[in-house]
Amino acid sequence: MEIRFKTFDALSISRMKKWFGVVLVASVFMLLVLRYGITKNTIGQNFLTTPIFNTTGINPLEWLDPGVPPAAQNPENASKVVSADIIVLSLFAKRNISNEEQNSLQTWNHLKDLINHAQGLPNAVDAIKEAGGAWNILVDSVDKQRLQNESSHGRAKEKQCPHFLNKMNATDLNSTGYKLRVPCGLTQGSAITIIGIPNGFLGNFRIDLTGEPLPGEPDPPNILHYNVRLHGDKITENPVIVQNTWTIAHDWGEEERCPSPAPEKIKKVDELDQCNKMVGKDDNQGSKARKYFPFKQSYPFVATLRVGSEGIQMTVDGKHITSFAFRETLEPWLVSEIKISGDLKLISVLASGLPTSEDSEHIIDLESLKSSPLSPRKPLDLFIGVFSNANNFKRRMAVRRTWMQYPAVRSGTVAVRFFVGLHKNQIVNEELWNEAQTYGDIQLMPFVDYYSLITWKTLAICIFGTEVVSAKFVMKTDDDAFVRVDEVLASLNRINVNHALLYGLINSDSRPHRNPDSKWYISPEEWREETYPPWAHGPGYVVSHDISKAIYKKYKEGNLKMFKLEDVAMGIWIADLAKGGLKVRYEKEGRVYNEGCKDGYVVAHYQGPRELLCLWQKLQEGNRAMCCGDR
Repeated sequence: MEIRFKTFDALSISRMKKWFGVVLVASVFMLLVLRYGITKNTIGQNFLTTPIFNTTGINPLEWLDPGVPPAAQNPENASKVVSADIIVLSLFAKRNISNEEQNSLQTWNHLKDLINHAQGLPNAVDAIKEAGGAWNILVDSVDKQRLQNESSHGRAKEKQCPHFLNKMNATDLNSTGYKLRVPCGLTQGSAITIIGIPNGFLGNFRIDLTGEPLPGEPDPPNILHYNVRLHGDKITENPVIVQNTWTIAHDWGEEERCPSPAPEKIKKVDELDQCNKMVGKDDNQGSKARKYFPFKQSYPFVATLRVGSEGIQMTVDGKHITSFAFRETLEPWLVSEIKISGDLKLISVLASGLPTSEDSEHIIDLESLKSSPLSPRKPLDLFIGVFSNANNFKRRMAVRRTWMQYPAVRSGTVAVRFFVGLHKNQIVNEELWNEAQTYGDIQLMPFVDYYSLITWKTLAICIFGTEVVSAKFVMKTDDDAFVRVDEVLASLNRINVNHALLYGLINSDSRPHRNPDSKWYISPEEWREETYPPWAHGPGYVVSHDISKAIYKKYKEGNLKMFKLEDVAMGIWIADLAKGGLKVRYEKEGRVYNEGCKDGYVVAHYQGPRELLCLWQKLQEGNRAMCCGDR
C-alpha cells in the first residue's frame, strides 16, 4: 500500500482530497439530520418502551450469561416507532373493565390532556409513553387472571413480591459475575448485605444496582455503580471507591470519589456524609502505619447498602462509609437486579426489607381496612389525597391501620385515597391492581411514577376532591406522614374560612435553589424570579374547594403552569389566582412538621410503618400526640 500511494501524481492526490472532503461533509450532514429526527421524536414519535418482565418463576439468583443481547433474544419485543397520540389513545381507550374496577380510575380520564402539559417537567413525555406499554400489559394480565379465576373457581393468586432474598455459600465470581433478581424493586428501608473477600490479582470489584433493560438497548440503566479499586486508578495510586450512574441517553454521570479530592465540599445525604472523612486518613491501629480503607485484599468484609429517603448508604463492618443521592429518573423502585462482579470471593448475598404486599386472605380485620363507600351527592368535609409509589405496599397498609381509622374517615365525612403512578414492572402493577380492588382506596395515574412528575398528582387530588366528590376542603399528604385528622378538622373549624384558603406550614420567604447539585435545583428558565410566592410544605396542606376547582379549570383551558416542586407549584397556582382578584387567606400551622415529629403534632413526616403504628397506639392509649423513639 505504501509503494502504490507513492506512485500517485499530484493531481490524483488533489482529487482524492476533494472526494474525501465531499464524503466528510455529506457524513456530517447525515448525522445532523439523524440527530434532528431523534430529538424531534421526543415529542412527536418515539420508542414505545415496553419493559421485559420475568414471569417465569425462575430462581432469582443465577449466574450471568453474556449470551445474546436482549434485543436478539426477544425480537418480537424490539422497539417500534409509535406516535405519542397513539400511545395516549391506548391509555384512554375503552377496556373490558367492570364498574367496580373503574373505581380505581376515577381521575384517569380527567388526565388525558397531561401530554399537553409536559413542558417544564423532566421526562414527562417518556413517563406517559412508558405508562402506555405498562398499561397494555397490565390489562392483558388482568383479563387472563379473570379467565383463570373463572376456570379455577377463584383460586388464590400466588404472592409474587418476596420480603427477602438470600443466597448463602456462594462461590468465586466468574468472568461475568453474579446477579440477584429483585422482582419488585427497592423501597425506603430496603437493604442489600454482601459478605465477601477481595481476591485475585487486583482485588477490584463492583456492585451494580440496575433497572429493567429497554427493548432494543444492549444495557439496562444503572441506578448505582459502586466500584471498589484497591490499587487505585488513573487519578490516584491509593485505594478508592467510585460511585456513579449510567443510562444510554445520558451516559455516565458525574462520579463521586471516596476519599474525596475536595473534602471541604463533602455533602450530606440523609444527614450522613457522602464520604466518611476517616477514609484515606492515617490508621494508627497496629504496628504498621497505613491509611484507613474499609476493604482490604484477602480480608473478609460485611457490606450493607441501605435505601434512605434521599439516597443509598453503604456501611462496611458496621461503619458508615459512603452515601449516594438519588439522581433524576434513577430511583430505588426501578432496581430490578443486583450485579456483583470483579475480583471477589462471594460468600453470601441477602436482600431484605423488600416491598411486599399483604396477603389479604389472611387479614382478620379486612373489612375494617376497606374504604367507606362514597356518594357523589353527599358532600365531604375533607378529602385527603396521599402520594404513594406503586411498591410502597407496607406504607399504605400502615396508613390504613392507623390514621385512616379515625371515626371521621370510617363514617365517610372524610375520604382518603392513595394516588399512585404505574410501575415499569409487570409484577408490581399486578400486585397494585389487586390491592386497589381489595381496599378501594387507590387511584391509578396514567403515567410512570417519576419523582419529577408529582405535580401531576397534586392536580389529580384537586380533580378528585371537586369532580369525583364534592369536598369543602382538599388536603395533600404523603404515605410516610401521620395526619391527625381530628386536629385538622378542628383547625379548619376554628379558622372558619370556607373560601380562598391555604392552610399548612406556610413558607413566605424562600428562594429557588440555583446550585445544579441540589436535589431541588431550579434553573432560571424554570423560574426566573428570585423568590417564590407563599407556599405550604408538602407533608400536609389544605386548600379550599374553590381553589381546587379553579386549578382544574385552568388545567382544562391549558393555562396551568407545571412546576416540578409540587408544593411550590400549588403556591404558584394560588398566587396566579390572587392576581386575578382572589383574596387568599394564608393560615400558618406550626404543628405541621415536615422533617420528623414533635409532641403535639398535627402532621408528622418521615414516619415509617412502625412509627405510624406506634403513633397511633400512643393516641389510643393516652389520647395525646406523643412522638415515638428514644426519649
